[in-house]
Amino acid sequence: MIMYNKVEICGVNTSKLVTISEEEKRELLKRTRDGDKKAREKLINSNLKLVLSVLQSFTQRGACPDDLFQVGCIGLIKAVDNFDLAQEVKFSTYAVPMIIGELRRYLRDDNHIRVSRSIRDTAYKALQAKDRLSKSLSREPTPGEISSSLGLTQKEVTSALDAIMEPISLYEPIYSENGDSLYVMDQISDKNNTDENWITTIAVAEAIKKLTDREKKILKLRFYSGKTQTEVSSEIGISQAQVSRLEKTALEKIRGEL
Repeated sequence: MIMYNKVEICGVNTSKLVTISEEEKRELLKRTRDGDKKAREKLINSNLKLVLSVLQSFTQRGACPDDLFQVGCIGLIKAVDNFDLAQEVKFSTYAVPMIIGELRRYLRDDNHIRVSRSIRDTAYKALQAKDRLSKSLSREPTPGEISSSLGLTQKEVTSALDAIMEPISLYEPIYSENGDSLYVMDQISDKNNTDENWITTIAVAEAIKKLTDREKKILKLRFYSGKTQTEVSSEIGISQAQVSRLEKTALEKIRGEL
């Protein structure tokens, strides 16, 4: 089955999805109830086409297909975990309403950002002022010029315009070539959680494991609890000089490991 003119959705190749008989589903459900995780996984994977078929009714909602698929899968998982084997109904009969309910809840509560009437009015006035100024100035007006023409602060105008912008999914494709897609998330960088910082964090954690219990406690009290050496010495019952020496030794051990 090809969905939204694409074979792959959320990394799942929809053309290779399989289905199983109702008897197999019930057998997998019984094993799932007994705690068989592999049976549960197989049951979920063999019903992904069910999610895709339900999504056909939500194609015109403006939401990202990948996001809808993930939400639909949540509904499917809930159906798997809550289906009552004592009821003589097909699993799909129970699962479809669960999937639809999850999608509707997502579209109602999560996918739409509610903006107050006053902010929307400000944004629309700003757009009208921008169009008016563009014609009179023969160029794109600055945010300051737009806000001045409305008698508002620049922050009020920019905040209102930002509020009415349509949000996009991190999985929204922005470029495709030969079947390979570039997504929004590929263009976003995290300058704090870099590979170098992750490696350093892991290395420090490993180095701390090699310290003695007393050294660990001193470093925890000093650098996590923010206590002075005097306070630490009172808490663990040794002199301040000993605290200072143990702290220095512990830090040198960590530096040596790094």
